[in-house]
Amino acid sequence: MVKESPSSRGAGKAVRPLDDARLEELALAYVARFATSARKLEHYLARKLRERGWAGEGSPNLSALVARFAARGYIDDESFARMRSAGLLRRGYGPRRVREVLGMAGIAENLRGSVLPGVAEQRHAAFTLARKRRFGPFGAEPPDPARREKQIAAMMRAGHERGCAAAMVYAESVDAAERWVEEAQEE
Repeated sequence: MVKESPSSRGAGKAVRPLDDARLEELALAYVARFATSARKLEHYLARKLRERGWAGEGSPNLSALVARFAARGYIDDESFARMRSAGLLRRGYGPRRVREVLGMAGIAENLRGSVLPGVAEQRHAAFTLARKRRFGPFGAEPPDPARREKQIAAMMRAGHERGCAAAMVYAESVDAAERWVEEAQEE
């Protein structure tokens, strides 16, 4: 079976330039399929305009279209930020990484700050990452000092502060790591 290259797909089809109605249809299809922020929707529509061209009257007003969608409730940066933050924490990422991801999605700084995790959530995320990657007490055997430093560095790249990463990697046992997480939840 011969596979088509991405550039040859649809090579025989004429690309129809966008107009106001088609642009709104694309935006509706995008928000129906993906949870998105206002900035991500605007970037998507700008890309589609570059790819297909514009056949409408005047120039397209993407920010007005995005604002209309936000007013209708099709996109909501606050709920997107909460959802994205919670998802990243469940996967074990730390607060710095959450802030970066939300920044790339175009979430305002004040909104990013309001959805950052507290100490208990940070510790739970560190615990999750350590368990998933078999760091510290989750490894088959206790790591040597050089390996522990590599594990701490990996946790820091995932967005955790050094103190949080070191506490998890240097935990004596899984029970000690669980107690460390529970201490923050009790406060």
